[in-house]
Amino acid sequence: MNDQAEALRYLVKQQENHRANTRIITVTSGKGGVGKSNFSLNFALALKRQGKKVLIFDADIGMANIDVLMGTSSTYSLYHLLKQEKTIWDIIQLGVEGIHYIAGGSGFRDLLELSSEQINRFASEVEKLHGEYDVILFDTGAGLSKETVRFIAAAQETIVVTTPEPTSITDAYALIKMVKSMGIDAQFKLIVNRASDAREGKETAEKISLVASRFLHSELPSLGTIPDDSHVSKAVKRQIPFLIAYPNSGAAIALCRIAEAYMDIPATASGNGGVKGFITKLFRLAR
Repeated sequence: MNDQAEALRYLVKQQENHRANTRIITVTSGKGGVGKSNFSLNFALALKRQGKKVLIFDADIGMANIDVLMGTSSTYSLYHLLKQEKTIWDIIQLGVEGIHYIAGGSGFRDLLELSSEQINRFASEVEKLHGEYDVILFDTGAGLSKETVRFIAAAQETIVVTTPEPTSITDAYALIKMVKSMGIDAQFKLIVNRASDAREGKETAEKISLVASRFLHSELPSLGTIPDDSHVSKAVKRQIPFLIAYPNSGAAIALCRIAEAYMDIPATASGNGGVKGFITKLFRLAR
């Protein structure tokens, strides 16, 4: 009997450890037009192909387009949860290759202006996701809106998407600098998109990382480079993720390598708490 009890305690402990390992990631950019949402969607698909259970929250207020990129339409969104019309399970939509996503739009602005009663209900619903997914990814708006800042601060880690263009580099650095100046201990990682070749991608990442280290005393590791690939725009026009439409393209191959390497990187120390920790931070900042 003691052996059975010990075995049960071990299984429960193992389950708790697994549930605590949900990674909360924010994907953002300093400016629009750098391919942030396209990266988010295809990155999520690449993780799913590795056997990870992934949920995408479309948190791009006013410009939500994850469903458009997949050529799908959303029956429900975050709005229906906030209006207490649906549960969290009802608003999770099924996208291409079975990827799970939640449509957002203006619902995320409403999210940050809830009453205490509404906050408690929302938190209770979202906490049900704890341990149900390996990765929950928030695709935020470009630039430094107050909503984006809150998601960056609440997430375990933030992926900043930039391109080699000088304006994109400047805006990416400005975003990181602003967040750091607010005293937010965000864990940033960098993706260089639309690089002409691997050398340009590496030089761009090194340039931003060097400036961040020198002036912000902050590390900015690079996750990798995605080449400028005409197949990406073709896939957008077809409303099919490029990972599916053109799996042998340079962009798709590079993204799969990035996703594979990413899950080998341990979650940051600030990543403890999973969904519950995220919700606590998000609403603490919203008050």
